[in-house]
Amino acid sequence: MKVWTIIASVGIAGFTVLGLAMANTNPKQAKYEEYAVGKLTTYLKTDFCQKTPNFLQNLIQFNCNELIDSVNPQIRDIITSTTKRQDYLIFSVYTTNLKIDNLIPGYTFETVGAFDNFYTYKAEKQ
Repeated sequence: MKVWTIIASVGIAGFTVLGLAMANTNPKQAKYEEYAVGKLTTYLKTDFCQKTPNFLQNLIQFNCNELIDSVNPQIRDIITSTTKRQDYLIFSVYTTNLKIDNLIPGYTFETVGAFDNFYTYKAEKQ
């Protein structure tokens, strides 16, 4: 009987420490925005810019990567205005509904933040 009491006490103490660690490392909205801007910028540079024909870039004399870098503050503003955070104390769920214009397809991203890290588990084209 005493062994079970010790095991239960150690288990409860372990869960308490884990909960406190998770609550202490639950990332804030600003950190998520940095993460989302970085991910979106990387995607645009590696996927979108690569699909832009070189002759088009030469014709209108623009560099896609430089363009993406120059609109970085606007990207952050869009992420900020389209993101909703659900805070569960030990982790947070961020939902970003990225819809800029009717001509461009929208996307919904769901990301969980815990232990100062993010994991995007859902990305859907609308």
